[in-house]
Amino acid sequence: MDARRERSVTAAFVELANSLAEGHDVVELYISLTASCAAILDIASAGLLLADRHGTLQVAAASSEHTRNLELFLLQGVEGPSLDCYRTGVAVSVPDLAAAQDRWPDFAPVAVAAGFVSVHAVPMRLLQSTLGVLGLFGTRIAALSEEDLSLAQALADVASVALVSGRAAEDKTVLAQQLQAALDSRVVLEQAKGILAQGGGVEIEHAFAALRGYSRDHNLKLTAVAQAVVSRRLLPPQILGQVKIAAVRRGAKASRGLPGH
Repeated sequence: MDARRERSVTAAFVELANSLAEGHDVVELYISLTASCAAILDIASAGLLLADRHGTLQVAAASSEHTRNLELFLLQGVEGPSLDCYRTGVAVSVPDLAAAQDRWPDFAPVAVAAGFVSVHAVPMRLLQSTLGVLGLFGTRIAALSEEDLSLAQALADVASVALVSGRAAEDKTVLAQQLQAALDSRVVLEQAKGILAQGGGVEIEHAFAALRGYSRDHNLKLTAVAQAVVSRRLLPPQILGQVKIAAVRRGAKASRGLPGH
């Protein structure tokens, strides 16, 4: 592992550890996790799926809207690498998705048409339970190295631990409640993104960046900010205007050679 990549991997684990220690939103942690995967692994993007109280997978986080949309399509069917990974609890690696169309005749063509030609999935494990799946999507035909697969599994394991603390892992009822709470928080986040996008006339990606920027600038949990937007306690101009001001200030500092945040 080269020095730059080693620093990136260390930074990813430090960020996850700090999030756990400081009690950050699980949703925010999972968003950071998928972004870290896309940055440090030999893939283009990543998505994280969690099982709800009925054992049905739902999208919990994604490194891009493009990936989220593909994951949503996957969940509408009954096939795909992530679904196989969840059912078996074993990692699935597909270097050439086009060559696997017989295995996944519905999913593979759609993924390839979307620009993803390799897919890998690792299980989120906790004790004897599989909580979900970390999906990794590539834009070129390639196998994921053993090092990258091991790293992805380690990140997925940290994501699993983030859901529980102490002996809660042994309590199936508590675990199910925490899984559902994480998914419910994600639903609120998606609603807030939609409100900001529509109310501010911006793209979903920009709305999401604005939410994260506002939560960090005000030291608030991402879910709390999203709930405030959904309940209309925070209006789109308050979120989008604040982020634009911060961006202008950072740009001014950069032009003067001053450190930003």
